[in-house]
Amino acid sequence: MKPFAFERATRPEAAASLVADSTEAVYLAGGTNLVDLMKLGVTEPALLVDITGLPYDRIEHRADGGVLIGALVPGSELSGDRGIRERFPALAEALLAGASGQLRNRASTGGNLLQRTRCVYFQDVTKPCNKRSPGTGCSAIQGSHRDLAVIGTSDACVATNPSDMAVALAALDAVVHLRRVDGSSRAVPLADFYLLPGDTPHRETVLQPGDLITGVELPPPPPGATHYRKVRDRWSYAFAVVSLAAVAATDGGGALREIRLALGGVAPKPWRAYKAEQLLAGQRPTEDALRTAALAEFASARPLPQNAFKIGLAVDLITATVRDLVAGEGR
Repeated sequence: MKPFAFERATRPEAAASLVADSTEAVYLAGGTNLVDLMKLGVTEPALLVDITGLPYDRIEHRADGGVLIGALVPGSELSGDRGIRERFPALAEALLAGASGQLRNRASTGGNLLQRTRCVYFQDVTKPCNKRSPGTGCSAIQGSHRDLAVIGTSDACVATNPSDMAVALAALDAVVHLRRVDGSSRAVPLADFYLLPGDTPHRETVLQPGDLITGVELPPPPPGATHYRKVRDRWSYAFAVVSLAAVAATDGGGALREIRLALGGVAPKPWRAYKAEQLLAGQRPTEDALRTAALAEFASARPLPQNAFKIGLAVDLITATVRDLVAGEGR
């Protein structure tokens, strides 16, 4: 591992200044992903700025039912919070499905949003990877890509976003709060926070140098039921092959008056299935309607030979999950 300096920040402005002033400085919170990447040589920061002493470690429940989650709240606290479990169960389910107990104790909310892909070529510094070293090529397209993305990809990158939590947040219309270097604040809808790879897969979010995530805000809970369902290769801790965070509510006649769908494991970012939502809004959630809408979401997909099965799996997952949510409304 490359030698590095270490600074413990006690004020947000000091932390932001340190990171903004150097292209080789990064924030450190739980370190559950960053330290692994440092050990692999994927990232070699010259300076780690410890932000765990900053005042972003609280969960603030609001009178309207919304919540502000501090960026330093660990996954274990967030998933175990009574208000989260009762009003935003899909978020708690995603956190519990996304990591072991040990990781949840350390991993922060902000850090979870900034997880890097687990593509084997990104993590192997001996192989070309445009995300790690722009302009070198994408080894995965002609290599092992079974676990990688089928939609939102480009000729430069087919990596997936690995976060379970972010998928649930996408379905819940979360907003990411940022502190800029100049002390100003910015609120970015999660749908706009992540960037698709295009020709610049090394740019994964809208964050600018020195930007600090301070929290994540959820509006009041949506009507109806919510659920996070994850398909993985083994029941124990594993990344999603395909996952889904869904919100569904019907009106008095059985038609969908609220439908939100966010997919994980299929795209370079949490994939909000807006096309499927549009087709299903106001419709009765029959098997045919659900499958037709889910298939339409993947009209622009670019699957590769080893991962084309993900499309059918995602269609099945959407169909079964929405059907179960609607059926559960009457219980």
